[in-house]
Amino acid sequence: MDTTRHERPLGRSGIRVSPVLMGLWQAGREMWAGIDDAAVRRAIRAAVDAGITAFDTAEVYGKGHSERMLAAATADIRERVVYCTKVFANHLRRDPLIAACERSLKNLKTDRIDLYQIHWPSTSWSTPRVPIEETMAALGDLKAQGKIRAIGVSNFSRAQLEEALACGRVDSLQPPYSLFWRHVERDAAAFCREHEITILAYSPLAQGILAGRFGPEPRFAAGDHRAKNRLFRPEIYPHVQAALEELRPIAARRSVSLAQLALAWVIAQPGTCAIAGARNEAQVRENAAAMDVRLDAADLAALDRIGRRVTDRLDENPVPWEF
Repeated sequence: MDTTRHERPLGRSGIRVSPVLMGLWQAGREMWAGIDDAAVRRAIRAAVDAGITAFDTAEVYGKGHSERMLAAATADIRERVVYCTKVFANHLRRDPLIAACERSLKNLKTDRIDLYQIHWPSTSWSTPRVPIEETMAALGDLKAQGKIRAIGVSNFSRAQLEEALACGRVDSLQPPYSLFWRHVERDAAAFCREHEITILAYSPLAQGILAGRFGPEPRFAAGDHRAKNRLFRPEIYPHVQAALEELRPIAARRSVSLAQLALAWVIAQPGTCAIAGARNEAQVRENAAAMDVRLDAADLAALDRIGRRVTDRLDENPVPWEF
């Protein structure tokens, strides 16, 4: 398959990525239910075959298990794929960060990480405060050594992104972003466009909600963190269901699934790619097909209006979960 017709620049890094990336949080198994390693590996290979060239993981996903699953599935085709991983907020001091990078390199069985991202800013999840200058200096040294090719940040506000950019080049911001979760539009999106920072939207399907996987009374297996998603709050969820009913006819008219419609909306936003998780080959092929969906101005306007049925009822908290 010719994937180059889809690929987009990642900031100013010179790296190119598919508009839809495969997210591998679930591949770590912790905080998820019913995940099978063999199925994950098959899904990763199916993603490559379907035109997805970039994969997003993190050291904290299953304590490196997700990174190891990516390596197991793609080590023999390393030159064809882009590895994106993240260092957690408890490893932002210079020495712990460099050690974390070395562990990720070992887990991924590679000599370089294409995009290395700060997963959460310091002080998140009760971690110590670390000056962004120290973290960015360590990342800059890793980049100079060729161990990482580009630097990104995740879950940063515009103000935090500006502070990081003042210390070195940042090529991506990874925020939660979907039709039903649009805080980044009010905060950092315009800044990213101005500075050629690619937005890598995580949870672009609102963890399956926008794929229509949950009915009026959702139930979750033990250990499934999605139960804590704030979109399931009783004062919000009825509006989610009403919005989904409005989206279904648009998807039907376009002959696409709800998931493909939602992903197509995200990647139609300026400078934005979508990180979509998948448990199996069928889901990843469905996600990849969204790269071929073209929405016209009328579609985009309708989707914008429908999405605001949900987002207008959310507060200013940018974190989607109540952990």
